[in-house]
Amino acid sequence: MALVAPQERTTDSGIEVRPVYHARDLHDLDETRDLGEPGQYPFTRGVYADMYRGRLWTMRQYAGFGTAEETNERFRFLLGAGQTGLSCAFDLPTQMGYDSDHARAEGEVGRVGVAISSLEDMRLLLSALPLDQVTTSMTINATASTLLLLYQLVGEEQGVGAHQLRGTIQNDILKEYIARGTYIYPPRPSMRLIVDTFAYCAKEMPNWNTISISGYHIREAGSTAVQEVAFTLADGIAYVEAAVNAGLAVDDFAPRLSFFFNAHNNVFEEVAKYRAARRLWATIMRERFGAQSPASWMLRFHTQTAGSTLTAQQPENNLIRVTLQALAAALGGTQSLHTNSFDEALGLPTEHAVRLALRTQQVIGYETGVADTVDPLAGSYFVETLTNQIEARARVYLDDIDQLGGAVAAIEAGYPQREIENAAYDYARSVDQGERIIVGVNRFTDEGDASPEVFPIDLERQALQVARVRRLKERRDNDAVRASLADLASAARGSANVLYPMKVALGRLATLGEVADVLRAEFGEYHPH
Repeated sequence: MALVAPQERTTDSGIEVRPVYHARDLHDLDETRDLGEPGQYPFTRGVYADMYRGRLWTMRQYAGFGTAEETNERFRFLLGAGQTGLSCAFDLPTQMGYDSDHARAEGEVGRVGVAISSLEDMRLLLSALPLDQVTTSMTINATASTLLLLYQLVGEEQGVGAHQLRGTIQNDILKEYIARGTYIYPPRPSMRLIVDTFAYCAKEMPNWNTISISGYHIREAGSTAVQEVAFTLADGIAYVEAAVNAGLAVDDFAPRLSFFFNAHNNVFEEVAKYRAARRLWATIMRERFGAQSPASWMLRFHTQTAGSTLTAQQPENNLIRVTLQALAAALGGTQSLHTNSFDEALGLPTEHAVRLALRTQQVIGYETGVADTVDPLAGSYFVETLTNQIEARARVYLDDIDQLGGAVAAIEAGYPQREIENAAYDYARSVDQGERIIVGVNRFTDEGDASPEVFPIDLERQALQVARVRRLKERRDNDAVRASLADLASAARGSANVLYPMKVALGRLATLGEVADVLRAEFGEYHPH
């Protein structure tokens, strides 16, 4: 009988997986240099000494739809179900700097997130929420500074000082040019906005994370795990360089940098990815930027399970996918976690699906023993080898980007975009040809799958939101608004920090769209080649 050659196995990044690993595979590993202790440089084993033995990761379920009132109701539901942090999604008009009553917002108000056009909307969104107790993450980029200031203004109205507010704005515009597309201004003035936000928060909101450097959307666009690490850290390097070049001391802002990663299906590669990213970032911050504070070396990150892996076919299978992805995030040492709902390939998640997604985290955290010891897969011949290989391959990408002049120049040249497109094509081809099995899609399919309940979109509530914005613009002091917007334009033309006049304008009930229009006039709009 003829012998059949064993089938080659690889990770999602194309790293060969051998049948078995031995100690000799790690002959160059220096435990002190490469692993260290948890909570100590190079943080391979985690950013805190006791990790989840001291406190579980923050269970931060992403939510946002329709009007501010509807999302406020969902936030209260999640907090009542045991969620420990808020995470807010904004609709496309809000992300793109358009008010709900703008012609370009028609049909999109509240559809993929909550509509926030003014301080009035933000008051409703945060009504009766304990801003001095919860941390809030806001997935917003081009208009991040505006949403941050609206949050601060509501906090002050509630008697919560800016120094007490804790949370994160995503504020990662470079990945928008690479992978997602919700940009407004060209890259270089967008970087100025980000640096102004760093400086503002260092002085005014010291407990706020000023950026969540996001590999999540890079991975959702089709990148490999290695590309996710490399392009995310390249963006991080660009932000640090921009801040340092603007005169900020690295240890004044670096401790408030945070990251956002994907959790995909290949459990061991994902665990190794997080460990490699921590070690690589610690080295970059200490050796490249000369950061002195250990807090500046830490890569603290939020994780979300992979939306791109969810299937409309046999949607209950997504429960299993999400559970394993969440397990990988916990084994890899995430600081906070969102678990996707099983019905998200069909529409916005229902309350039933959201509760199950949160319960997934709670079962992992409280019933599996994963949280009992720090970095439980450390020392695995396989995991340590994968960690080394991912780090080495990511360094090659980082060197290439440096050769191109950094992340901004590489984006302008289309380099990361092309690399991701190629990876996405290879993945799609492997699924189409059956080389990669997707259960319920190209293997183990069923006829006549029943669809679960789908979340309804309330068009009447959307119309009420549009009317609310129009009424606001009629009844406010429009002379005061115009004067404050003129001050914002003057700051944007010069070198002053734009967040200070922006806050004054928003406090006088200037809208998000009006603020964005001022900056469009001064900075221009980005149109890719």
